[in-house]
Amino acid sequence: MSRSLKKGPYYDEKLYQKLAKTKDTNAQIKTWSRSSTIMPEAVGRTILVHNGRTHIPVLITEEKVGHKLGEFAHTHTFKKHGGKNA
Repeated sequence: MSRSLKKGPYYDEKLYQKLAKTKDTNAQIKTWSRSSTIMPEAVGRTILVHNGRTHIPVLITEEKVGHKLGEFAHTHTFKKHGGKNA
């Protein structure tokens, strides 16, 4: 279920303040806010998103705007599907 249009998208204000402070586009910013919506101001930047164990580097492109940061840092490692030889 998506967020109400009246409320607007959720984003972590501290994260976007850090993005505004750093003028260097090569700087990597760590965040634990997986539920933040990716805003257009972050395009071209690398954000390190925590997946529960480590920080995964996520390069923000135009196609990712509007999605959540957590969608690009998976929390589970896929091993393989079951079957006869599992």
